[in-house]
Amino acid sequence: MNYLSQVKKICIFLFVILGLYSATLLPYLRFSFDFSQFFPEEDPDLEFYQDFVAEFGTDDNFLLIAVENEPTVFDQEFLKRFHAFSEDSKDFDFVEERSSLTTLSYPLKTSFGYTQLPIIHLDDPSAYEKDWEKIKQDKLFTNFLIDQKATSTVVALRTQDDIDYQQAELLLSQVRASLKKHQLEEYHILGRAFFLEAIVDMQKSEVLKTSIIAAILVLIILLLVYRSLPLVLISMVSISVSLLLFLGILALWGKELNAMAAFYPVLMLIVGTSDVIHVSDSFIRKIQSGIPRYKAIRSSLREVGLTTLLTSVTTAVGFMTLLSSRLASIQEFGINAAIGVMVAYITIIFFTGSLLISLPERMLLGRKSVSKKWVDLLQGVNTFTKDYPRPILLGTTVFTILCLWGISLISTNYEFKRTLPNRSEIAADFEYFQNNYAGFRPLEIAVMSKNDYSVLDYSVALEIKKLMNYLAEIPSIGNLQSSNLPFQVLHKAHNLNKSEFLTLPDDAATFEKYKKDIQKLGRQQLERFVNKDASMARINGRLQDIGTDSLKLVYEKIENYADTKLDTTQIKVKVTGKSMLLDKNAEYIRSSLLEGLFFGLLLIGVIMVLVFRNLKLFIISLIPNMLPILFAGSVLGYLNIPLEASLSVVFAIVFGIAVDDTIHFLGKYKLGITQGLTQEQALEKTFAHTGRALVITTLILFFGFLVLLFSIHQPSITIGIIISVTLVTALILDILLLPVLIRKMIKEA
Repeated sequence: MNYLSQVKKICIFLFVILGLYSATLLPYLRFSFDFSQFFPEEDPDLEFYQDFVAEFGTDDNFLLIAVENEPTVFDQEFLKRFHAFSEDSKDFDFVEERSSLTTLSYPLKTSFGYTQLPIIHLDDPSAYEKDWEKIKQDKLFTNFLIDQKATSTVVALRTQDDIDYQQAELLLSQVRASLKKHQLEEYHILGRAFFLEAIVDMQKSEVLKTSIIAAILVLIILLLVYRSLPLVLISMVSISVSLLLFLGILALWGKELNAMAAFYPVLMLIVGTSDVIHVSDSFIRKIQSGIPRYKAIRSSLREVGLTTLLTSVTTAVGFMTLLSSRLASIQEFGINAAIGVMVAYITIIFFTGSLLISLPERMLLGRKSVSKKWVDLLQGVNTFTKDYPRPILLGTTVFTILCLWGISLISTNYEFKRTLPNRSEIAADFEYFQNNYAGFRPLEIAVMSKNDYSVLDYSVALEIKKLMNYLAEIPSIGNLQSSNLPFQVLHKAHNLNKSEFLTLPDDAATFEKYKKDIQKLGRQQLERFVNKDASMARINGRLQDIGTDSLKLVYEKIENYADTKLDTTQIKVKVTGKSMLLDKNAEYIRSSLLEGLFFGLLLIGVIMVLVFRNLKLFIISLIPNMLPILFAGSVLGYLNIPLEASLSVVFAIVFGIAVDDTIHFLGKYKLGITQGLTQEQALEKTFAHTGRALVITTLILFFGFLVLLFSIHQPSITIGIIISVTLVTALILDILLLPVLIRKMIKEA
C-alpha cells in the first residue's frame, strides 16, 4: 500500500506540473491557413504548377477592394474620395502593384510619340457618360475594375507572394484605416489576405468556443450519471489536464493548427470522458461491493485498463488511416488526433487512477448505485437478441443494401463557398464578388511553345487568340488576359484608341513593330505573361464557384479544345493553378479513403487477434465496425452533401471510435468465458457490466459532436451531425448484432 501511495503522489504531482507548464505554452499555439495544405502531394500537376510559379509567381497574390456608391460610381465627389484611397494603396505594406479606373490610362499614338488618355476624366463630370460608354465598349475592365451596372468600382492590389497571417492583418488594417479616412463605408474585400485573416480568426474562436461548450456538456452528463460532485470534478480535472497536455505538445513542437483545429478539443474531451467512464465505472462497482480502494484500482486497471488501451490504440489507428491521404492538412490532422488519443489514455490511467484512490470512498459514491432499471433494460435487450435473431439479421441486410445505395449517390461537386464561416463578412463579400464580378477562383493556363517556336511569334499569338475566343464563350470564366493583351492595347493606341481595334494586328510585320515598342515601353507588363526565354506564356482569368466536378469538366474542355483545334506543332496548352489543384482533391479522396481504411482495418484486426486470440471474435467484430462507415457514406449520398477533403475525417473518426464499443463488449464477453461462465451467462454479465458504460459513452459522443452545431464553419456542422448519428448507429449494431453473431458463430463446447 505504501508503494502505491508513493506512486499516487508522484503521478498527481507530475501531471499537475506538466498541466501548468502546458497552460503557459497556449499563447504560443500557431494557427494558419494556406490553400497549399490541400494540394495533393506527389502529383504531376503539382510539380508543373511549382515550376509555373517559379516563372510567374503565385496566382492568389491579389487583394480586391470593391467600393459601392448608389446609384452610380460616376459621381465626382465619390470618385475623388475613391481616387485618394487608390493613391494611398500604393504605399500599403506588402503591395507591389495597384490598379483602378482612376489611376490607369489608355495609351494613344500620336505624331509626337505615345501619350496617355485617362480612363475617367476625374475633373470633368460632363465626360463621365462618354467614359462609361468607352469602358463598356472595350470590355477590358467590366467585371474586373467596375461592375456592369457601374454601382461599384475596384482597387486591385497585387501583393507579395505567400504573405502570412501577421502580414495580412497589417495590410488589412491599413486598407480599412484608409477607407475610413476617405469616408468609403460601403466596401467589399476579396483575396488571400482577407481569407487568411477570416479563417485564422475563425479557427481561434472555434477552438475556444467548442472547448467551453463541450466541457459544460460533459460536466452536465457526468453529474447526471454519477451524482457525486467529487467524482465529477476528478473526471473534469483529468480530461482538462489531458487537453492541456495535448495542446502544450502541439505548441512545443511548433505545429500549425489548420481549419480542422476546432475538432481537437471535442475529440479530447469526449475520448477522455469515455476512458474516464470505463475506468470509474469499474472502480466504483468494486468499492460498492466492499473491495478496498487500492485493491479495487488494481483490479479495475487489470480488467478495463488493457481493454481501454486497446480501444485507444485502435482509435489512434483509425486516425492514422488519414496518412493515406495525399493532402498534407489531412495527414497532419490524423497524426495530431492520434497523439491526442494516446495522451488522453495515459492521463486517465495514471492521473485519474491516482485521484480516485486519493479520496475517501464515501466522497466518490453518489446517492445511488447503478440503477436496477439500467440492468433490467439492458437484459431486456439481450433477451430480444436471443428471441429474434432472424429479424435482426434480415434488418441488418436491408440496412446494408440501403447504405450501399446511398454511397452510390455521393457527389464530389464541392463549392468553395461552403468552407467559409456562415453569416460572416467574408462569406458576404465572396458572394458579392460572385454576383457582381468574375468570381474568386483564379484560372491559370500555360501555353508552351514547341519546335523552336516562341510564344512571341505572330503565328503563336494567333493560336492564343483562338484559344481566348473559345474561353470567352464559357459562362463560368471571366476577366481573361493573355500575352496578346499588350499587342492589342498598342494596336488600339495606333488607331485613335477605337474599341474595335482592341485586337491583334492583321499582319506579322505590324506585330513585330509593336513587339519592339513593347520591349521599350511595356516590358514589365509583358513579363507578367511571358517568361524570360519566351518559351511559355500565361493566360489568366477568374472562375465562378460552380463546383469541383463542374470545373473539372471545364478544364477538360479547355485542354481538349487545345489538342484538337489548335496547331499542336507550335504550342502545348495545360491548365494549372491553385484552383485546379484544389479541385483535383476529389480524384484522390475516394481512393485514399478506401486504401487508408483497408490498412487500418488490417492493423486493428491483427491487434484484436493478438489480444483476443480468437479468429472468430475478430471476424464477428468486422461487421458492426464496417456498417457504421457505410452508413456515414450513405448519409452524404442521401443528403446530397458533396464529399471533400475535410469530410474525409468523418470516416476516420467513425472507424476509430466505433470500434471501441465492440472491443469493450467482446473484451467483457471473453473475460466471462475465461472465468468459466457459459455463453449466455457471459453475455448477461457483459450487458449488465459493460452495456451501461457503452450507452453513456455513446450519449456523450453523440452530444459531444453535436457541439459542432454551434460552429460557423459549415463542414464542421456537417461532420458533427454525421458522426453523432453514425456513432448511435454503431452502438445499436453492437448491442443488437454482436450477441446474434456470437451465438451463431461460436458454439459452446
